[in-house]
Amino acid sequence: MEYLAEIRRLSNSFYADYPEGLFPEILRKDARAYTCLLIDLHTDYLICLPFRSRMVHTEGFHFSNTVRSSKTPSGLDYKKMVLIKDARYVDGTAAIIDVDEFKEVRDNLDAIVAGAVKYIDTYVQHANKSCILHDREYRRLFQYSTLSYFHDILGI
Repeated sequence: MEYLAEIRRLSNSFYADYPEGLFPEILRKDARAYTCLLIDLHTDYLICLPFRSRMVHTEGFHFSNTVRSSKTPSGLDYKKMVLIKDARYVDGTAAIIDVDEFKEVRDNLDAIVAGAVKYIDTYVQHANKSCILHDREYRRLFQYSTLSYFHDILGI
């Protein structure tokens, strides 16, 4: 699978167009945007996976060899991914992450991208009724997911 990936933040325009009251599952931090791994699969949208300091579920990539991961379950969160088509939603300034997290992302990038794609595909297949999940499994995977906000982008 071919892709491009970089560390970025979402812009203020994104947060203005996706207000918290209408999109409560999208992550926000006071006075700043979440840093994310931006993935371009050469489709008509980009995947933005937020870095989380504390991620207690299994739907994401968990860091295992970083300073932060020795204290708290940190990683990249598939449940809180954002899908974007509009380039103005990506902040133009460089985002900075810890060196050890950067190295772990770099070393596991193929697995991270494959996991994100699988998560999206499972959601789309359920939504399109081509592979229906049991209600309990659906809730476990997608109850607090952001993907329901992006049906237009996913073609659902």
